[in-house]
Amino acid sequence: MCRVTDLPPGPRGLGAVVIGRNEGARLVACLASFPASVRPLVYVDSGSTDGSVAAARAAGAEVVALDMSVPFTAARARNEGFARLMQLGAPEFVQFVDGDCVLQPGWLPAAEAFLRAHPEVGVVCGRRREIRPEVSIWNRLCDAEWDTPVGRALACGGDALMRVAAVQAVGGYDPALIAGEEPELCVRLRAAGWQVWRIDEEMTLHDAAMTRIGQWWKRTRRGGHAFAEGAALHGAPPERHWVAETRRAVLWGAVLPLVTLIGALVSPWALLLLLLYPLQMLRLARRHGWERGVFMVLAKVPEAVGVLQYWMNRLRRRKAGLIEYK
Repeated sequence: MCRVTDLPPGPRGLGAVVIGRNEGARLVACLASFPASVRPLVYVDSGSTDGSVAAARAAGAEVVALDMSVPFTAARARNEGFARLMQLGAPEFVQFVDGDCVLQPGWLPAAEAFLRAHPEVGVVCGRRREIRPEVSIWNRLCDAEWDTPVGRALACGGDALMRVAAVQAVGGYDPALIAGEEPELCVRLRAAGWQVWRIDEEMTLHDAAMTRIGQWWKRTRRGGHAFAEGAALHGAPPERHWVAETRRAVLWGAVLPLVTLIGALVSPWALLLLLLYPLQMLRLARRHGWERGVFMVLAKVPEAVGVLQYWMNRLRRRKAGLIEYK
């Protein structure tokens, strides 16, 4: 498994790592959104069959084709792209982007200026938006999920500008994680003394392309898996990484339905416990709006499935496979 190691410093500047598989026109748009000054520009391909590799080379990107005989994770792809970036020039900052995203024009200048003005910051991110939220409720939920508070943060997502020295200092991403690799990296960065910030700047447009409830279910189940694995890795005090999220998923998505079912076998009055769900939806809707409030509660079921999947695989000492929604 590839992990990032310390490499000697090289020329200053800004490079980028883009990862993807079969993104087609989305990848072309992604690479075209990078200014010519952002070099090296590395694209890491994970077994595309749609001409993505040729398109990336035509766009001037250095291509890293992953060995698909080794289990794939996005974390591994980012690490291998980062390692190639270092071989090509070791810039001061690296922009990580998923291949289904397009950079917003003002993002890189604002983010680079922020990092230069704040040497204690290792990671800066901005506002990621869904490119077509009107297409489906699932896309709108993604867009709302990414609207996190501006200021000092605990974690970033897949799109972020990072200080190369910070990434090297903690050994890069954990290549074994199938999800939640960015927040896990940020846990180790913060433990090493680096800060993570979200600034009030448009960063990327993302194409979730979610039109079916099954896609939402898989994506949310993957989130539950990430919660459980993150809590297993860094759940001890003082970090308590994703412990609360894991507990909420298990409580609302598994324990409460099971208690209600068992209780109903004794007395039908136990079914009144189900009223806790609309009450919770009402509470969350006051803060997040009805649409998101309702689905934040419904999401606890697939999240609980993801938590249980992680622990079943761990007990059986089985490697979890990817949970892909598109």
